[in-house]
Amino acid sequence: MIGPERGRYHDKVARLGADAEAAERAGFTSIWVPQIPDDFDALTAVALMGQATTRIEIGTAVMPIQTRHPIAMAQQALSTQEVCEGRFTLGLGPSHHWIVTDMLGLPYDRPARLVRNYLEVLNAAFAGPGRVDVENDDFRVHNAIDVTDIAPTPVLVAALAPLMLRIAGEQASGTILWMADERAIGDHILPRITKAASAAHHPAPRVVAGVPVVLCAPDDVDAARAWANRALGHAEYSPNYIRLLEHGDATDVGDLLAAGEETAVVERLRSFRDAGVTDLAVRVLPLGGDREARIASRERTLAFLSSLCPEL
Repeated sequence: MIGPERGRYHDKVARLGADAEAAERAGFTSIWVPQIPDDFDALTAVALMGQATTRIEIGTAVMPIQTRHPIAMAQQALSTQEVCEGRFTLGLGPSHHWIVTDMLGLPYDRPARLVRNYLEVLNAAFAGPGRVDVENDDFRVHNAIDVTDIAPTPVLVAALAPLMLRIAGEQASGTILWMADERAIGDHILPRITKAASAAHHPAPRVVAGVPVVLCAPDDVDAARAWANRALGHAEYSPNYIRLLEHGDATDVGDLLAAGEETAVVERLRSFRDAGVTDLAVRVLPLGGDREARIASRERTLAFLSSLCPEL
């Protein structure tokens, strides 16, 4: 997972390109870019990364659907796909009430229905070029679209609840997750999305799991978990995450952290793979008392993770 780091905007473009190039050189198979509510546009970031790379898959994790009409999303996604030369995957979802309603002032009613109706329009646009004629409970669209036909654009849905998992299996290529531990994935997510995909005669779905990781000494693991909860924890604001945590053993993001020495990190990542995860989206959590220590922690963790790419 690579995102726009905090700092001045004139630095972000160069850093995004450099980070993407470094990930590709290190052997990673994909880059996942979050849409942070107050920061750089993720689709623009993907386009920049696409120009800086030649092989690696680049995807969003994830774009909120309420801020873009599905035709506008399709136009931008297809344009981004052209820049990436067929290496782009669109991750999207209904976000959370504290972003959609509290921050943007938009309704957050029946988000699963909105996702289903949104995907109906988006998939019709992606099937082009040609005319998109879709009418449902949320959209009345009669719009020609002729952006590019370079490659199919896979869609992953941030699906946590049973109805959302069914929609993801029926209308998308899979799901991309955050705050899901191994039991939640193996017992709750995988059976539901796989059943829906099979019933729709779709290929086995991708299950992309976001997993925070830090390579550290065993004595630092507890501190790392506490830092993960401060730096990455926001489940308490979202009923979606709270309900998902109830399906697993984790109670917070610190419990999801793969932390410790090399063997401990590998064992935890293998447990996600064994639960049915098809793709691990690792979120490096730098640990240290000052900036230099955190930079060294990040570089050390990334170097170790890159060595695991052929295996995991």
